[in-house]
Parts: sequence; C-alpha cells; structure tokens
Amino acid sequence: MSDRDDETAADSDAAASEEPTDATPETLNERLDGVESALEAAETEADLDGVESDLDGVEADLEAADLPEPDGDDEDDDDPREALESRVSDLRDDLESQRGPYAADVVDDVEAARSKVADTRWTERGESEIVDVVEAFADAVSETLEADVAVAGDDVDALAAALEDAGSAIEDADLDADDDAETIASLLEASDDLEAGLEDAQEWDDLETNEQLMAEGFYDVLGHYKDYPPELSALKEWEKRGRVDMILLAKDSLQSEFMQGHCMDALVRMANDDAFEEMHQLAQRREKKAIKALGRMGAGAEAAVETLVEYVDSDSDPALQKVTFRALGEIGSTDATQALADKLEMDNDNVRPYAARALGLIGDTRAIDPLADTLESDESDTVRAAAAWALRQIGTESALEAAAEYADERSYLVQHEADLAAAALGDDDADAETPTA
Repeated sequence: MSDRDDETAADSDAAASEEPTDATPETLNERLDGVESALEAAETEADLDGVESDLDGVEADLEAADLPEPDGDDEDDDDPREALESRVSDLRDDLESQRGPYAADVVDDVEAARSKVADTRWTERGESEIVDVVEAFADAVSETLEADVAVAGDDVDALAAALEDAGSAIEDADLDADDDAETIASLLEASDDLEAGLEDAQEWDDLETNEQLMAEGFYDVLGHYKDYPPELSALKEWEKRGRVDMILLAKDSLQSEFMQGHCMDALVRMANDDAFEEMHQLAQRREKKAIKALGRMGAGAEAAVETLVEYVDSDSDPALQKVTFRALGEIGSTDATQALADKLEMDNDNVRPYAARALGLIGDTRAIDPLADTLESDESDTVRAAAAWALRQIGTESALEAAAEYADERSYLVQHEADLAAAALGDDDADAETPTA
C-alpha cells in the first residue's frame, strides 16, 4: 500500500471514530462490567495490558456515543454520560493501583533518598543517625540481590555514593514485575524503611533558632551580659572580635526587625569585605544599609559598582541616590565617574552635593571640568561648596586652581574651600622652591 493509501485509510478511520456509535448506557455499562471482572481476575502485567486496551475501547465509544441528555425538569434525573465517565475513571485508578510494583519505583525512591542525604544540612546527631539508616539499606539490597553494596565511610559523600551504587545494582538486576514480584516487594519495603529513617533523622531545620545558634557556638562569648536579649550582647562581642561570619549567622537566624537592624548596623561599622556576597545580594534588592555597607568596604566592593551605577538615575528615590552616590565614592572606581558627573545637572539640589562629593572621593581627573562648571554656575551654594571640596580632594594643580579662584566668594562655605585650595597650592609652590639635598 502506498503512503497515499495509508493516509486515506487513516483519514477514513479518523472520520469513522468521530461518527456517533449505536452504544447506549446499558451496553456501555455491560462492557464496563466485563472490564471490571477482567481486572479482578488479572494476574500478570500482560493481563492488565489487555484490560487497559478494553477500557480504552469503551472510553472511545463513550466519547463518540450519542447519549440522551438528562431532563432539566427532573433534579433526580442523572446524566448517563457523567456516570459512565466517572466509572471509567474509577476503573483506571483501580488498574494503575493493581500494576507493579516495578523495580523502577525502587530506583526512584533510592535516588530521592540520595538527594536528601546529599542536600540536607544534618545536625551532628543526625549525621550519625543517617549512617545507620543507609548501612541497613545497603545490607538489605546486598542480601536481596546477592550484590556487593557497601558504605565506604560515615560522611555524607560516602553515604550518597553507597545509595547511588544501590540504585545501579537494582537497575542491573533487570527485575520483572511478574517473575520477580517478591524481590521487588522486599526492595520496596527496604526503601520505605530508608525513607522513614531519613525522615526521622535530625536535620538542622528541626532545631529551634536558639538551638541552631547554640550549636554554632554563637553564645560561647557570653559572660555576664547586660543587654537584652542575650543575642544582642553576643552580637556586640562578635563585632568587637571582627567575626563577620557570626554576624551573618545571626542575621540569617534572627528574623526580628530589631535584631536584623542591629546585624546590618554591625556589618556597616565593620566595613569588612568578607560580607560582600551577602551585602551585594541585598543591594541588588535596593537595600540601603547593604549599599552603605558596600561603600564602607571601599575597593573591596568594586565588583558591586555595576549594580550600584544602575541606581544613579533613580531620581524618584533621592534617599537611594544619596546612599548610592556616597558608596560609589567610597569604593573609588572610575567606572562610576561619568554617571555621577551627569548628575551634577540634576534638578534636586539636595542630591547634587552627594554627586560632587562622590567625584571628589573617586579622584578621577576627568571630573575636574564638570566640577569647575558646577562651582561656577550652580545656583546652590551648598552644591558649589561640595564641588569645591571635590576639586580639593582630586588635588591636582588644575583642580586646586579651579577651586582657589573663589577666595573672595560671598558664600562662606565656598570661600572656605577656596582658601584651603589656595593654601594647598601655596604649599605645593613652597615644596617646589625648596632645594633638595
């Protein structure tokens, strides 16, 4: 038969299947009675396959049948199609429950157990408990399959490897659902014990917060503490000792707003780039204290500059801009120079000084001209004074000269910065005239 003939035949079959059949609720129920009897008598997977085929046939005829609709006037008049579909669904559930068990089910359970062992944070007690559980399962698999599955150590990696070996041994046994039903049942019983044992073993998340902190030694620094709660006293002591890890532990564990605030304040004061990853993640969510902490880290937070530059244009959030500008200045990366220089012309004269000061902290000479322009023409004396301060921080001769021009300025703030710049130029001139030995 040609491909065209095959397509024609397929189209004919499809069209026939869409045509209404002469099936009635009575005949369909009789056929489902037969399916139910066959399901009760089925002993092998092949028997169940036959039952499934018969059930598929009934369902197909049910879909195509032109069954009477219920009379809407009679509330007790059942919908025959709905009743038949419900019966088909129930028989499918019974069919699936009667299948198996399969070796693949055991393998899936073992893989789930392996993942739990490897991915769970266990307590010290839990680690010892899971060793016994995994060893018992490995012994059960070895005995049932006459295979060599052993646990080569008591650490998590060794236990996970043993479970992987057990799964491979079960797969390699090529167990048949009919011929090896008892073997599969024994393995399932063992995998159920494995799952239950792992579930009962003590996980880190099973501990209360204070128990977790105690297990990590967080309270070990406490003597006679004055602050309440004791966690605050411990936090202050760890800060004194420079232990960023303990501050981060407290931050992750103690979720009260009170303690979260104290943890963040400690991290800002510590200015330690050991906290960079945590602070960078929070900064990506626009957490202002985290941005402040990054700034305090200086060059140690240079990897966060790209993130922070994205906030430079957040004119709708001046508070975010202020803390961001300052952080960028403290980090000191010239990658932020242009973005900050552009903000010297923004409308908000409460934020412009922060942009100017950040440029001064960075010290990039490319900022001299825009800062000089700001000093000359900005309408706010506060902004102009900040620009003069920034020019002094840059400290090159041209920067100092640009600031020193305003020594006779009417604004005291600007004049003060100009005088300091002029003095710095005088010191430079004096140094230049001093002969060297």
